Amino acid sequence: MIKIIKKKVEVYALGQHICMSAHKARRVIDQIRGRSYEETLMILELMPYRACYPIFKLVYSAAANGIHNLGFNEASLVIIKAEVNEGTAAKRLKPQARGRSYLIKRPTCHITIGLKDISLDEYEYSDYLTCSKKLELINKQKNTNLTCRDTYSSGGLWDKK
Repeated sequence: MIKIIKKKVEVYALGQHICMSAHKARRVIDQIRGRSYEETLMILELMPYRACYPIFKLVYSAAANGIHNLGFNEASLVIIKAEVNEGTAAKRLKPQARGRSYLIKRPTCHITIGLKDISLDEYEYSDYLTCSKKLELINKQKNTNLTCRDTYSSGGLWDKK
């Protein structure tokens, strides 16, 4: 899903009906909100939680959407939106003693990840630029070597528990 808001381009990836509690997914989402794309991938690979893998896939998918569809630069992507909503609970019956049954609820959640290319915000596109000039400007930005945000300059890798 691609959303264009007042010349600011954001890319989203939505994962629905993921089999885990929303509370457990929020524990991981709170760690990555507002961080750069490369730093987020590193954090998600190192965290020991089960919720990291589906979130990793969503972040990677959102970045692939931006890079393929809009020509974003991978080094300048930042997570602007990361939210978890509760989904429906899958209900199962477990047999118990004396012919009774016990209801088991398996919670699901919906995860939304939004990415934005911050290199596009540095340049204010004026209305007189044509589309071809905008594409040339984006291609020049792709070819230049942008400084990668250091993991420890943004508050550190282990600043939150």
